[in-house]
Amino acid sequence: MGPQEISQLLSPPDAVQLSQVISQATAPAFMLGAVAGFVSILLGRMTAVVERIRHLNEIADEDRQRAHLKSDIPRLRRRLILLSSATRLALACGICTSLLLVVGFGTAFLHLQHVYGAGALFFLAVALMGVSLFRFGQEVAIGISEADHYR
Repeated sequence: MGPQEISQLLSPPDAVQLSQVISQATAPAFMLGAVAGFVSILLGRMTAVVERIRHLNEIADEDRQRAHLKSDIPRLRRRLILLSSATRLALACGICTSLLLVVGFGTAFLHLQHVYGAGALFFLAVALMGVSLFRFGQEVAIGISEADHYR
C-alpha cells in the first residue's frame, strides 16, 4: 500500500457518500426497531407459556378434577420450542441488521463501495425475520387450547 492510498484511507469521508449511507440507513434502523418490538412480544408469550407450565405442574396427581389438564404440557413445550426458535431467528436478524449499519458506515469512512455486502446482509436479515415470523405463526396456530380456559 503506497503513501497515496494510505492518505486516501486517512482522509475524511466524502460528504456525498456519507450522506448516501445515512439515507440508506433508514430501512435498517426501522428494521432494528421492528426486531426489538417483535422480540419483546415473543418473550412475553414465552413467559406466559412458562407460567402456565409451572401452574400445571403444581396440580397434585390426587386432584382428579384438574389432573387431566397436565396432558396439555407437551403442547405447551412445543409452543416454547417454536417461540424460542422464533426469538433466536429474530435476534440473528437484528445482528445482521446491526452489521449492515456498521458495514455501511465503515465502508463510507474507508471510501469503499458497500453495495454488494450491504445487499447481502439486508437480504439475510429479511430472510431471518421471515423465518422467525413463520415460526411465530406456527406457535400461534397451536397457541389456544380448551385447556387454557381452566386453572
